Amino acid sequence: MAAGAFFVGLAFQRLRYHLLWGAGAGALAGLVGALLFMLPIEFCTFRPVPEGALYKLGPEDTLFGVLLVAIGVLLFTVPTVLAGRFIAGRRDGLVRTATQPQQGYFKGWLLPVLFLAPTIVILVLFLYYPAIDTFSLSTQLVRLGARRSAFVCVDNFTTLLVDPIYFQTMLTTFFLGIATVVIGMVLSLLIATVAFLPIKGAAIYRTLLIWPYAISPAVAGIIFLLLFNPTGGVINYFLNNAFGVRIGWLNDPNAAPWAVIIVSVWKSMGFNILFFLAGLQNVPKDLLEAAAIDGANAVQRYINIVLPALSPITFFLVITNMTYAFFETFGTIDYLTGGGPLRSTTTLMYRIYEQGIVQNDLGKGAAQSIMLFLLVIGLTLLQFRTSQDRVSYGA
Repeated sequence: MAAGAFFVGLAFQRLRYHLLWGAGAGALAGLVGALLFMLPIEFCTFRPVPEGALYKLGPEDTLFGVLLVAIGVLLFTVPTVLAGRFIAGRRDGLVRTATQPQQGYFKGWLLPVLFLAPTIVILVLFLYYPAIDTFSLSTQLVRLGARRSAFVCVDNFTTLLVDPIYFQTMLTTFFLGIATVVIGMVLSLLIATVAFLPIKGAAIYRTLLIWPYAISPAVAGIIFLLLFNPTGGVINYFLNNAFGVRIGWLNDPNAAPWAVIIVSVWKSMGFNILFFLAGLQNVPKDLLEAAAIDGANAVQRYINIVLPALSPITFFLVITNMTYAFFETFGTIDYLTGGGPLRSTTTLMYRIYEQGIVQNDLGKGAAQSIMLFLLVIGLTLLQFRTSQDRVSYGA
C-alpha cells in the first residue's frame, strides 16, 4: 500500500492532481494487487508455519512472497497511472473525443455490453478461471487421481531454484528456441524471395511451400521419426550411400536436438513464407526503381529497401515463432525423441508434461507452467522494448 501510494501519488502530482487523491488511489491499487496473490496462498510466506504442515519457510520463500506482492502492486498501480494520464489528457485537450456520432458509434452502454457479453463469458470460463485455478493448484501437493491435497505454500516454486535439472531444461529450451527462430526465419525469407519471382506456375509452387504448416506437430514428429530412424531411416540411407556416414539422429545427445530443430523449422516455414510473400507484395516498387536508377545493385536494394519494408512482418514473426518454439514443439518432441536421449531434447513444456502427467505431481507441474508463462511474457516484453524502435511502418 505504501509503495502504491508513493508512486501513484507522485505521478498524479505531476499530472496536476491533488497529492492525496493520487496517494489514495495508489494505496487502494497496491492493496488490491497485494491481496490478488496473497489471499490464494493465505499469506503463508509472512506468517509462522502451522504445526504439522508439509512445508518449511526459508529466506527464498519470503523473498518469493515479496516478489509476488511487488508483481501484484505493479499490475494495479500501472493501469491506475495510465488512467490518470488519459483523464488528464482529456482535461487538457490533448486527447480528442468525437463530438458527433459517427458510423459504428453506440449512443448507450447497454448494447455494446450485450455484444461483448459472450466474449467476456468465454474468457472468464476458459482463460481467467483456469489461470486462477492453476495458481491455486501450484500451491498444493496434489497427486493425479488422489482424492486429497495438502497445502505447501510456495515450495513448488522455490524448489525449482535449487533444481539443476530444471536449469538444464531451461538452457535446452533456449537453445532449441533460438535456433528454430533464427534458422527458420532466415531460410523462410530466402525461399519467399525466390518464390516471389515471376515464374511460370508460381501459384502452385507457393502452395506446395506453405502446406507443411497445415500438418500438426505430432504428425510432423511421426513423419520425421521414419526419416531420422538411425537404422532404417531414409536420411541415413542416402548419407551412407553418398558419404558412408550414419548419424544417430535419435540416440545421440548431440544430434537429437538438431533433429528437433530441423523438424520445427520445416513445420514453421510455411507460416513464415506466407507472411513474407505478403510483405514482399507491399514493398514500394517506386523506391526500388529509384534506387536502381541511382546505381544501387540488387543486394544493396534488398538490404536498404526490402528488409526495412519487411520489418513489421519480421517483428511479428519473431514473436509468433518464439511462442511456437516454446509451446507447440511438444507434440514433435513427444513423438520424435520422447525428451531424450539423456534429456537432451527435454524442453520446459515437455518437463511440465513429465512432472504433471507421467510423475502424477500436478502441483509442481502447475508451478512450472506458470514459470514458463512468465518467462515467455518476459521475453515478449523484452522483444518489444528492444526491437520495436527499429521497426519501420512507413516507406
